[in-house]
Amino acid sequence: MEGNVIVGQSGGPTSVINASLAGVFKTAKDRGAKNVYGMMHGIKGLIDGQYVRLEDKIRSDLDIDLLKRTPSSFLGSCRFKLPEIRENEDLYKKIFKRLTDLDVKYFFYIGGNDSMDTIKKLSDYGIFINSDIRFIGVPKTIDNDLAVTDHTPGYGSAAKFIASTMKEIIRDGLVYDYPTISIVEIMGRNAGWLTAAAALAKGEDCEGVDLIYLPEKTFDIDHFMERIHDLTSQNRSLVIALSEGIKVADGRYVFELADHVEMVDAFGHKLLSGSAKFLADKIAAEYGIRTRSIEFSTLQRCAAHMASRVDITEAFNVGGSAVKEAFGGETGKVIVLKRISDDPYMCITEACDVHKIANIEKKVPADWITDDDYVTQDMINYIHPLIQQELPPMMVDGLPRHLNLSRCPQD
Repeated sequence: MEGNVIVGQSGGPTSVINASLAGVFKTAKDRGAKNVYGMMHGIKGLIDGQYVRLEDKIRSDLDIDLLKRTPSSFLGSCRFKLPEIRENEDLYKKIFKRLTDLDVKYFFYIGGNDSMDTIKKLSDYGIFINSDIRFIGVPKTIDNDLAVTDHTPGYGSAAKFIASTMKEIIRDGLVYDYPTISIVEIMGRNAGWLTAAAALAKGEDCEGVDLIYLPEKTFDIDHFMERIHDLTSQNRSLVIALSEGIKVADGRYVFELADHVEMVDAFGHKLLSGSAKFLADKIAAEYGIRTRSIEFSTLQRCAAHMASRVDITEAFNVGGSAVKEAFGGETGKVIVLKRISDDPYMCITEACDVHKIANIEKKVPADWITDDDYVTQDMINYIHPLIQQELPPMMVDGLPRHLNLSRCPQD
């Protein structure tokens, strides 16, 4: 093969994002790549000239196995939005010069919606200037909100963590002989896939969560308070799962109803936090019930000790598939997962035009959300295969061992 490979990671990390990196690296090397470069902190790092030669950092099959079990983004991440080409063509010229200087012919970007926007813009510019560099997106996001693909690597492990932890919270919440309420806030700005995973906690050994609120449905505070009153009047303790992005009828996030400091990220997204606390405080004040709020926050995206083997395997496979497509001549594509069987569960990979994916948000279908503040069996059946099996961490001195870029040996 001619030319080198470069790969980067972007956006919020997951517990299996490095399995995709391992898939890109191993497949590229197996297919004859001379150099595989890693962008430090995504496209922003590349623009600033920050990159490493991954052969110097990943030196053995053991390192690859460790990388697959290492949470977060091995190469670092960024939240950097490329401008439109007409707004700053000089920036694109700088990026392509950097790639040309490194003799890069294959560019892979592991990320979610905003990262696929980067692939779209770079591949479009590459076609515009008749560049022979091939650009392929590798899907990643615990939010599971990428269009076209059946699901995204990272989601299954986050769902497994959520369902498992909800079971433990439910057990803890039932120890007292008086009502208590636990409100658990789960990531999800506009899509409730993660919060829906709380429904998996219900089983023969667990009562399950009582109420589930997703951002796809307008949140009615008065109705919510009525449900709480009705359920606690039966002397019941409650565990409630809700998405951080739930909104009231006027479009405000629930957390915005309380005093808060408003912050936004590089893409103009409001940083969400505090809906569970606001509602817990409201219940305690109006009903005098012991109530606590719990935010999973970063735990749901970095719990590699609770990773799904199915998820790790698929994350690795989409990385390898990206290399195969690029080496076969494709560009401007994203690797997607296509479910072809539920029993037994089976998914295959395909390449899809990035324009059908970038900046398009996939939400939970309305008919998978019930009128009594829960989700349907179809939702549960969709998630269930994705959380199966485990790939235990490699334990050293009682703790999981990770591959750490800053501690990798230097030549």
